[in-house]
Amino acid sequence: MSDMLQLQDISKSYPMGEERLQVLKHVCFSVQKGEFISILGASGSGKSTLMNIIGCMDTADSGRYQLDGTDVFRLEPGQLAMLRNHKIGFIFQRYHLLPQYNVLQNVMMPLLLRGLTHRQAEPIARESLARMGLEDRLKHRPSQLSGGQQQRVAIARALVGRPALLLADEPTGALDTATGREILRLFQELNRQGHTIIQITHDLTVAQAASRVLHLRDGVLTAQ
Repeated sequence: MSDMLQLQDISKSYPMGEERLQVLKHVCFSVQKGEFISILGASGSGKSTLMNIIGCMDTADSGRYQLDGTDVFRLEPGQLAMLRNHKIGFIFQRYHLLPQYNVLQNVMMPLLLRGLTHRQAEPIARESLARMGLEDRLKHRPSQLSGGQQQRVAIARALVGRPALLLADEPTGALDTATGREILRLFQELNRQGHTIIQITHDLTVAQAASRVLHLRDGVLTAQ
């Protein structure tokens, strides 16, 4: 198996008065294609910063990041936005669905941002929603769905562009225990189908759904 991503000697700090707060300290790890990993850390551990770097929403002070063969830190902002749209599917704790649009329109959105027409995007979005068992909810607004259904819409949206990597931020954090377990089983099934998944979580039980758990403490990766 080949690497989907490699992070080498990643460090990140932020200004705090006259000092700098070191959030990530020489983080190194790789993820193979088709792997499902969790990054586990408490609040303040640096996991959100690491997620933003993996998701190409922030850059490191030093180090190297390769995603599916691309040297991320060498890209211009426009190239970085294109990489995010084509290579990464995002799944968030609070779903981040657009309330003014229905389910089908929400899932079509990444394809429209790529430049596809409505006619091109709609059948692809319908297929992704059917995969999540939501073919009978296409015209519903997010507010008309349960939390678990909203997260399935978010997963359908993340998958619609056939990304190289699924990046999930506390994907069960807004769900009850039973629905959270259902979403984790869905992730495991997607992983068995070949999807590469990284989930960020503070919950050990959630983390253990993955095949490998990375522990982040005070900006240091302490176990792999």
